[in-house]
Amino acid sequence: MAQQFFIRWWTRVIPPAAERSTYVLASGLLLLQLFRQWRPLPGTVWSVTQPMPAAVFWTLFRVGWLIMLASTFLINHFYLFGLRQVYLHLAGQPYTPIPFQTPWLYRIVRHPIMVGFLMAFWVTPTMSQGHLLFAIVVTAYVLVALQLEERDLLAYHGEEYSAYQRQVRMLMPAQARTKTKRA
Repeated sequence: MAQQFFIRWWTRVIPPAAERSTYVLASGLLLLQLFRQWRPLPGTVWSVTQPMPAAVFWTLFRVGWLIMLASTFLINHFYLFGLRQVYLHLAGQPYTPIPFQTPWLYRIVRHPIMVGFLMAFWVTPTMSQGHLLFAIVVTAYVLVALQLEERDLLAYHGEEYSAYQRQVRMLMPAQARTKTKRA
């Protein structure tokens, strides 16, 4: 539903102002159905029982969720979930695109929301076989989805996003990339 071909088709069915919010709603409902239908797999892959290491795992797990939530507010939480678009439409105000920006966490990695999700899914003191399966599948989905999203962002923002790609890594924080001059 996040791909441009689907968005073009979908906005012939519903008002464009409701596109993102219906995407978020549909995604949430599908995720709830996944949780509802989930059947645990037996077996434990790892279990950290020592208090200090377990506390580190729980802290990093929580930091992952915090990074995810904070990142949504950094790029406009209400736009991301489609609420800004609906509000502007209902208020009779024209939609104005949000300019490309790279606040705080977005200067460290291009997709901190996904970094937060991946931390929350992988950094757990107890990893069951079912949780491992979920983490692997979600990680694969994220890696594919980010390739598609990067393509769309590059098409929408052009050279500005291309320069950002050259400067900031996708998921793994690292020292800022610098251009090297060749002799």
